[in-house]
Amino acid sequence: MMYLVVSPGGTLRGETTIPGDKSISHRALILGALAQGPTIIEGFLASEDCLATLNILQLLGVNITWQNTQLIVNGQGLDALREPLDVLDCGNSGTSMRLLAGLLSAQPFASTLVGDQSLSKRPMARVVSPLSQMGAKIVGHVAPLIIKPCDGLQAIRYEMPVASAQVKSCLLLAGLYANGETIITEKVASRDHTERLLRYLGADITTQKNQIRLNPQAILNGKALSIPADISSAAFFIAGASATPGAHILLKGIGINPTRMGLIHILQAMGAEITLHEKRYAGFEPIADIEVKGITLQGIEVPEKWVVSAIDEFPVLFIAAAFAQGETRFSGLAELRHKETDRIAMMAAGMEKLGVTLAILPDGIIIRGSKITGGIVDSGGDHRIAMAFAIAALQASEPITVQHAQHIATSFPSFCDIANLLGLSMIQEDNHE
Repeated sequence: MMYLVVSPGGTLRGETTIPGDKSISHRALILGALAQGPTIIEGFLASEDCLATLNILQLLGVNITWQNTQLIVNGQGLDALREPLDVLDCGNSGTSMRLLAGLLSAQPFASTLVGDQSLSKRPMARVVSPLSQMGAKIVGHVAPLIIKPCDGLQAIRYEMPVASAQVKSCLLLAGLYANGETIITEKVASRDHTERLLRYLGADITTQKNQIRLNPQAILNGKALSIPADISSAAFFIAGASATPGAHILLKGIGINPTRMGLIHILQAMGAEITLHEKRYAGFEPIADIEVKGITLQGIEVPEKWVVSAIDEFPVLFIAAAFAQGETRFSGLAELRHKETDRIAMMAAGMEKLGVTLAILPDGIIIRGSKITGGIVDSGGDHRIAMAFAIAALQASEPITVQHAQHIATSFPSFCDIANLLGLSMIQEDNHE
């Protein structure tokens, strides 16, 4: 077991860069593998999750090499994948499993997707069901997913029951091979990195309001692309600095895709002083330099319209609410119960150990600004929960020890280094007495 031990107090001050976006790194790899010609990726996130996708693509016959800081995916087209000689291990990565299920369901060979103990408990019926409607032959509703050879998929019209960029992306990957036009309708727009990247590589895809239409494509064209810094990783420092008087940070080149801006909207509604400088485009994605000056935030009732665009950031937003004055009410968060852990329950248990006053709702939580104490909290092996509790030490009176913190490497391997650089004090320990 790996522990993260964080000293109380400290601050967040300075300027730094954050590693590349995890969601986009997965998608750049997969679509680069299906393109014709090299896709040259700058800013690829070499985290455990993204490397799981990379390793699987190599087992499927894709040539992927490093050249200095660039990752080069030598795609040979949509029909160049080969049957793997072994099971395909997604590790802890739900993105890998759900997206690759869509791709592999269209192939003329068999494959099996497996994952670690945590991933093997996560729901996969949400992709298996619509893929089965398209004609895919998949056995299992949790990992392992056994995918049988396909003799052709049929396009479908699909209304998303729950906003999920992973499910949407899974169906778009299958739709590249399907007979006819795949039409996906969302009640609320989820992150649209797959649609942007497909369009950038030449796919016949259109988006109007919350409806996406994709026609199967004979050729995608490999291109050079730059991956923005990950706003979900930056979120820990943005939220921590926003809620800590005296903090002042500048994070360079952060992705500000409109479908990912819920964190910023929520913090600004709480009074945060967040400024976006030099808004610009890095290829197919908007980016900016984000400056944060810390003050005392005010509790609010968080509008549900921002939930989908902040879905990965709620663990650290809960910590910001604990730092704020008054009461913050979060609702519409039922999806958080189906992440790497039940993030509502795990965060509530840990925050109560740290002295936070709260009440759990069926689909959310009410958090009252509290004096943070210290102690030992369990992340449940959830990377975002582990990092959120580390940020809680900014206003703690005693050290915070986070159990099962090893999965931080799935999304943000350099988290501790950057946190220490900006003014926190934390160490990793493999054994803790």
